[in-house]
Amino acid sequence: MSENQLTKTYTWRSLVALIVGTLGAGAAVGFLTQRDSSFYEELTKPVFAPPGWLFPIAWTLLYTAMAVSMWFVLREMGQDRFILLGLYIAQLAVNLLWPYLFFVQQALGLSFFWLLLLWMLAAIMLYQFFRESKVAGWLLVPYQLWLTFAAVLNFSIARLNP
Repeated sequence: MSENQLTKTYTWRSLVALIVGTLGAGAAVGFLTQRDSSFYEELTKPVFAPPGWLFPIAWTLLYTAMAVSMWFVLREMGQDRFILLGLYIAQLAVNLLWPYLFFVQQALGLSFFWLLLLWMLAAIMLYQFFRESKVAGWLLVPYQLWLTFAAVLNFSIARLNP
């Protein structure tokens, strides 16, 4: 298959598929942990904790940006694009397990360390995506910043709710 044919493979349909797949995975986890999310409202939280309703909005925007970022990497046709797709899927899987640890298991300390693992995977992904496509890298910056904020919030909640 020629490079031109491969570039055509990553069209708007593939972008939509990436967005729908990523948002769908996030929505599924949200649905599965929904009944346990009232746990968050009962916790003692630091003053900088956002209201619970903000999280689905933020994650919808972040997941969309992540999917678009992956699409740009795939379109670059670099030799590592499928390895980077594997990294994307791995960090997404780690991301999607966090709500289970935090809300269902109510393992505040473990969920913090899990979030540190996610932060590291996302940092590697950010670096690698920047190498493939500047646009893809910049699309991941808000995600990395949000994960940093989430780690501080998770740590603070764990400390306030021993």
